[in-house]
Amino acid sequence: MAGHIAAKLEELGISLPIAQPPVANYVPFAIAGNLLIISGQLPMRDGRLAVAGKLGETVSLEDGVAAARQCFLNILAHASTALGGDLDRVTRLVRLGGFVACAPAFTQHPAVINGASDLAVAVFGDAGRHARAAVGVPSLPLDAAVEIEATFEISA
Repeated sequence: MAGHIAAKLEELGISLPIAQPPVANYVPFAIAGNLLIISGQLPMRDGRLAVAGKLGETVSLEDGVAAARQCFLNILAHASTALGGDLDRVTRLVRLGGFVACAPAFTQHPAVINGASDLAVAVFGDAGRHARAAVGVPSLPLDAAVEIEATFEISA
């Protein structure tokens, strides 16, 4: 990592985790033209799931927000790998897709996914403002509480 984004991460006290391999038959990222698409990331930390369960049952809103933040850190790790360590090639975060495993009555999906959105803006500034979805689902892989996917616009 080099440049402005690396300095911003350091200023925020963030070191990127090691990009985790996929849990099934897919690639962690794909580049199509000037778009970098990052496959859905779970809140993995140090090779294990950091937040499991359902919001509105066994997982608090605070822990859900932390899970979303961890998902975005994992997204950044894969983006860095895809871009040869140069996150300055990101010109814009276009979209986040957020999935929240939750009880049927849980309705605070947007607040959970803000854990990722807020970090995106902290890292990329205005280029981190994005379109997004925040959807509740009955379950996620490995019993993860949150999963987030991302699409970035990148320079050559």
